[in-house]
Amino acid sequence: MPVESDFLVLGSGIAGLTCALECARAGSVVLVTKDRLPESNSRYAQGGIASVWSPEDSFESHIADTLAAGDGLCHRDAVEVVVREGPDRVRDLIALGTNFDLRGDPDDHEYDLGREGGHSKRRILHATDATGREVIRALGEAVRATPNISIRENHLAVDLLLERGERPVCWGAYVLDREGRGVHRFPARATFLCTGGAGKVYLYTSNPDVATGDGVAMAYRAGAPIANMEFFQFHPTCLYHPEAKSFLVTEALRGEGAILRRPDGETFMKRYDPRAELAPRDIVARAIDNEMKVHGFECVYLDISHRDPDFVRGRFPTVYETCRRFGIDMTRQPIPVVPAAHYVCGGVVADLDGATALDRLYACGEVACTGLHGANRLASNSLLEALAFAHRAATHACARLRDDRRRWPDIRPWDAGRATDSDESVVVTQNWDEIRRFMWNYVGIVRSDRRLARARTRIALLQEEIREYYRDVVVTSDLIELRNIATVAELIIVSASSRRESRGLHYTIDHPRPDPAWAHDTVVRRQDGAGVEVLAPSRRAFA
Repeated sequence: MPVESDFLVLGSGIAGLTCALECARAGSVVLVTKDRLPESNSRYAQGGIASVWSPEDSFESHIADTLAAGDGLCHRDAVEVVVREGPDRVRDLIALGTNFDLRGDPDDHEYDLGREGGHSKRRILHATDATGREVIRALGEAVRATPNISIRENHLAVDLLLERGERPVCWGAYVLDREGRGVHRFPARATFLCTGGAGKVYLYTSNPDVATGDGVAMAYRAGAPIANMEFFQFHPTCLYHPEAKSFLVTEALRGEGAILRRPDGETFMKRYDPRAELAPRDIVARAIDNEMKVHGFECVYLDISHRDPDFVRGRFPTVYETCRRFGIDMTRQPIPVVPAAHYVCGGVVADLDGATALDRLYACGEVACTGLHGANRLASNSLLEALAFAHRAATHACARLRDDRRRWPDIRPWDAGRATDSDESVVVTQNWDEIRRFMWNYVGIVRSDRRLARARTRIALLQEEIREYYRDVVVTSDLIELRNIATVAELIIVSASSRRESRGLHYTIDHPRPDPAWAHDTVVRRQDGAGVEVLAPSRRAFA
């Protein structure tokens, strides 16, 4: 039987939980999450939420910092919306019971504002070094307490339900029950893609296992334009230890004075940028990558041992305790770190209300490309973007549905065709590992025309193999995620291959400087037959 609702929210990070709460004011909500609450990419955000909060700061300053980090590709209207609406969205979180760190007398309610790379002022609200966990706690408790929100855990969206026409209409999604293994219809009058990022497309990532680019892949298959996928941010500092999986060492350490050193103790960041450790992430990541490759280092070191030990333990308890588990006392010795894939600045093209090219489909959070980040995300702007656009998208959808009570058309049940069960899980594992490895080696922090051409050849072969396998066997969550990371990999490769310059997060040794002729978005969409079509700049598809 179909699982019907007014609003279908796919994803349970900050964007998804916010959408669900806002939409619950106007109708029934089904919230689909592929794991269990509170697991999401948002939960692992350490640094905080950037917002103008003190009299020493200003909207103009935050806007200028964001535009500078975006390297000429930010859409100013999106930046203005997020920055100016940011304080109200933070107040919403506080009203829900989110506990940001205070300074001085608690009765004064003066928040302890941090600073990170690329920011000219202290404007990062945080909950020690586990901000995402605290925000997800508050939002999750509110969602669970809301009667007309139905939560479906261990469910994974497979494809969108579409009504074809001059402008396709999205009426929900086909969803896999990961425990029962059946694929069911989840029709809704408005659907929200809040599925997060795609870090698992790379071999080394700060992201959890759920970050497989599902929303981008589904929207692309449905015909929605996708933008700026070449701009994948690599976080400069992830813990380097054989037993530490995907543990990010927050940029806030550098905001509080941590210094990057080579294994011999020598500092190096001032040779790459006068802002040294407070340079934007793309510059810091490339500097570390270059030091490692030129000198053959396995890692570099992040040193905050010169700061007061009590301050370090109190400000960064999560990083401190994690490092201690691996035998590292960060109050006395430097932390071994390496870059890792962290955040995709591109995604499903969405307008200022989060609406996409598919009617009734919205995209919010990391899955979306709103124009805020441009070619490089400014630290701690991502959680702010998720809050701002989730609020705007939900408001827009609720207002529209008040005047539009049309119900979904007849939707066919999932067609399994001639698919059969298969025990060849080794095929999925092999393809998964191969994609992630060549993406790291050929489409990583530093690229070249030759590496991208090799990656394009390999992804084409793997895509055909995955399509054949997908047709012949019963779908599983592993197979769905493999198909999605292959799609995202292809979009990144095609987008990177089409940009003949270096800008922001996209750096190629064959075109090492920015070119004014390329100061535009890279927008792609699915061709009617096969392959990816790169749209001309005049057809950017941004509303």
